[in-house]
Amino acid sequence: MSQGPQGLVERMEHHQVAIYLAALAAGGLLGWTAPGLGPGLEHAINPVLGALLFVTFLQVPAAELVRSLRDGRFLSAAVVVNFVVVPLVVAVMFTFLPADQAVRLGVLLVLLCPCVDYVIVFSGLAGGSSRRLLAATPVLLVAQMLLLPGFLYLFMGSELADIVEVGPFVEAFVVLIVIPLALAWALQAWAARWPAGQKVSDAATTTMVPLMAATLLVVVASQVPKLGGSLADVAAVVPFYAAFLVVMAFAGKAVARLFRLDAPAGRAIVFTGATRNSLVVLPLALALPDALAVAAVVVVTQTLVEVLGMVAYVRLVPRLVPGREQPANEPVAP
Repeated sequence: MSQGPQGLVERMEHHQVAIYLAALAAGGLLGWTAPGLGPGLEHAINPVLGALLFVTFLQVPAAELVRSLRDGRFLSAAVVVNFVVVPLVVAVMFTFLPADQAVRLGVLLVLLCPCVDYVIVFSGLAGGSSRRLLAATPVLLVAQMLLLPGFLYLFMGSELADIVEVGPFVEAFVVLIVIPLALAWALQAWAARWPAGQKVSDAATTTMVPLMAATLLVVVASQVPKLGGSLADVAAVVPFYAAFLVVMAFAGKAVARLFRLDAPAGRAIVFTGATRNSLVVLPLALALPDALAVAAVVVVTQTLVEVLGMVAYVRLVPRLVPGREQPANEPVAP
């Protein structure tokens, strides 16, 4: 790859927060000013989202799964903060959420699933252990997909069966999560054995930022016209998302201290507890019945709050968990 494209990719990654915010704003403006485009844009969601998830999963190393199981303390801390502490925090918040079922379901979908993609970038920028976090991502991805149905049932009970149709839900999971994940891990295997595969993999990963921006724009523009009278309820979840980031900063620090992790590992635990898997669960929100269409907007709203929160996290987490600095470009494997 020439220096020009490399420089462009680096600039996009450096300014990714601004790019995502611009995409969200552009999507919102397009949705409000041209609501008639909504149905057409909705047809573009699955292709662009499928491409984004393929690139996202390409950065979740299947080969690291066994290695991650050997790092017992870090992996245990990551599992505890994401699948014990986070559900408890969400349980406290759940009582105070707006009564709208779509809003509640959207909040549950997004907050109960830990991020497996750009969390590694932001954690590295704050001196967190990118290598350990990257190695743990396959476990976190598999665990959240297995545990999410149970968590949803615990929070919503019999209501869940009444409002969620299993068929579209399963179809979205297979088409937009299972297939992209299988293709990504197949490409990883090819890249590990052949230079041509490595070139394809490297080229694909450079598209992460523009694909995410395109997904945010298309999703917001297509879903905003569906808000109707639910705008107030969607806006009402913003303080909950902000509070979640604040609470999880200190909860993550407490878990890291409980497992006696060093500063880089501790910062990584703070980040994995705070960042959520909004775009990976988005297909599940989009598969809900039309009466619950607002859930997708609720999921994307979390992305907006989180991207802003990560700007603060990069500056504040090193102070919250002080210690030896971890280089932002820490190698993926030892």
